[in-house]
Amino acid sequence: MEPQRTPPPPSRGGGGGGNYNTIRAAIMAVVMIVFTGYLFLWVMLPTNPYRLKWQPKLRTQTASTYFGTTHGATYLVFTFPVLLIAVLGCAYVHLGKKSSDDDHTEGKNGNNNHRLAIWKRPMIIKGLGIVSRIEIAFFLMFIALLIWSFATYLHNSFATITPKSAAKKGEKVWEVKLDSASHRLAFIGNIAFAFLFFPVTRGSSVLPLFGLTSEGSVKYHIWLGHIIMTLFTAHGIGYVVYWASVHELSEMLDWPKTGVSNVAGEISLVAGLIMWATTFPRIRRKMFEVFFYTHHMYIPFVVFFIFHVGINYASMMLPGFFLFVIDRYLRFLQSRSNVRLLSARVLPCQAVELNFSKTKGLSYTPTSTIFLNIPIISKMQWHPFTISSSSNLQSDNLSVIIKGEGKWSNKLHQLLSSSPSSIDRIDVSIEGPYGPTSTDFLRHELLVMVSGGSGVTPFISIIRELIYTSEVLKCKTPEIILVSSFKNSNDLTMLDLILPLCGAPSEFPNLDLKIEAYVTREKGAPHEEEQEKTKTRTVWLKPNPSDAPISPILGQNNYLWLGAIISSSFIIYLLFIGILTRYYIFPIDRNTNKKYSSTSRALLHMLFLCIGIFIAATSAFLMNKSKNAKEKNIQIQNMEGPTPQASPNSLFHNADRELESLPQQSISQSVNLHYGERPDLKKFLFERKESSVGVLVCGPKKMRHEVANICSSGLAANLHFESISFSW
Repeated sequence: MEPQRTPPPPSRGGGGGGNYNTIRAAIMAVVMIVFTGYLFLWVMLPTNPYRLKWQPKLRTQTASTYFGTTHGATYLVFTFPVLLIAVLGCAYVHLGKKSSDDDHTEGKNGNNNHRLAIWKRPMIIKGLGIVSRIEIAFFLMFIALLIWSFATYLHNSFATITPKSAAKKGEKVWEVKLDSASHRLAFIGNIAFAFLFFPVTRGSSVLPLFGLTSEGSVKYHIWLGHIIMTLFTAHGIGYVVYWASVHELSEMLDWPKTGVSNVAGEISLVAGLIMWATTFPRIRRKMFEVFFYTHHMYIPFVVFFIFHVGINYASMMLPGFFLFVIDRYLRFLQSRSNVRLLSARVLPCQAVELNFSKTKGLSYTPTSTIFLNIPIISKMQWHPFTISSSSNLQSDNLSVIIKGEGKWSNKLHQLLSSSPSSIDRIDVSIEGPYGPTSTDFLRHELLVMVSGGSGVTPFISIIRELIYTSEVLKCKTPEIILVSSFKNSNDLTMLDLILPLCGAPSEFPNLDLKIEAYVTREKGAPHEEEQEKTKTRTVWLKPNPSDAPISPILGQNNYLWLGAIISSSFIIYLLFIGILTRYYIFPIDRNTNKKYSSTSRALLHMLFLCIGIFIAATSAFLMNKSKNAKEKNIQIQNMEGPTPQASPNSLFHNADRELESLPQQSISQSVNLHYGERPDLKKFLFERKESSVGVLVCGPKKMRHEVANICSSGLAANLHFESISFSW
């Protein structure tokens, strides 16, 4: 749920929030109707009624000199519904943020949602990881759709293949069937391709409609990617075998002026195989840079796919990629400027907390993520990190915690932990924040957070938000038990970061927080001499005047602007392509002796699509940039005072205020330390008798699976599991 900045009014009757929720319910009803119809089209696509009756009639009624005889029908039934859902999603999310019906007692109805809770219980499936029963159900339905489509295509095509018809072509029956089956494999791959880019559109307006985030949906992108490449590879191999059997391998070099281009398809497949080879976990985790750079092969993969099948057929897969390109270009615009990095807390456990300035208008929910680029370390690499701050508790600051577990993060730690004179400021670019539009932690009576190592990071953001809820809003919050496992006592300093440098109350009596900290590789507390080495240092930096506070890319009404960009950019594209077709391509196609090149047509469509996005997104960005410039300048001036919370003139300001190595005084009272042992997670979870226990876990794969197994055992119906993993 979206937290309030001011205490909620005592009465929550049918005010503005109720009206907003009514409108949102109506929007959701329309979305579900349109989405159901869209899925129904994919189910009917391989059938004879669609191919022989519906499609010809639809093409006849939508044929025009502006979009051709087939393009209008494709836009109407496959492109327009998805873009409509995306625009409605923008309105839905915006109204959700505007709603004042922010009931902090919501969710105390665990018994009423018992059936749904069962469907949300986790399952561990090899190859898929931790998934809920809902996810498995939809995954199986999607696989059923693929099987149904392939079987229907084969049934209809094989029915026309006979020894007599094969003999007319001078081929054997099995060769004709191989040709047909290989062709249909591509059709099935295209179904998965239509959904491929939705999960990785970070600023998506579609995912929130279904309660999803881009970070949590990456696994769907991975599943779809494996399915697509399996089917497309089988499609390519099938055709190579077919051409070899009929002695027509020269077809591999065919790129006709009109129709299907085999060469373009082969280039697209090779680009896809290069990406696919680096996506498997062992390669991706050990050679992340190789994975990162080769994944940019998605550009030739998509471009040559469009050249291969033609723009009309590719328009069936267009909406997901269109929304992704809009999101990608907005991220590009946001990342062009440097942000104000004010300070860093350097921990002896190879971790740092970076503290940025942000505008008051930027709000985000706990567990949100942000992508960082630090050119002094790598100009090309972008890395995602969990935001550890609360946008309510720290209205002027945003912080992230980075644990040194790779080359990039280790270089950052070395840079900040070096001698004071070696670093004055650091250029940083960001993309984001991205995260859930709302959270429902308050619906539980108890939150049990299980973390391993740096997995404590997302829980820090939740704790800070609950501090704000309990101490500022004076609302009842759930009891919190944080179970953290660390390898060494140095890692205990991660708990120092639970409280921010500024903005938090000195005490929080209304928050019931208990921390069970385990140091697994040491038998006892370190000596005093060793504790002196575990000091947490605060490094104060001096940003350039041109460095800006982090702000929403499209302002506070960013989803309304996104809806405007989606609709206007597609309208601009339609206008350009309509004029081109009517006055240039159509006259050429009317000449029976000359046809306009399919490749040129596809290239022009892609060009005008990009032009439409460029015009709409750039205009929206510049309008919001000028609008927010005054607010940013005022905030920068306020941050340049001599206070420790600002940007002081020395690198180490008020050094005597350096934090202790063990948790701060207010936090240390809540900490119970255990050395030389691991937590008994079954005991922590099964002994809780509260009616609703939210169980969150973030850490190593083994830990996540252990907690998931406990919650899925069915021995405790009050456990509600949520895995937070950033190591997909």
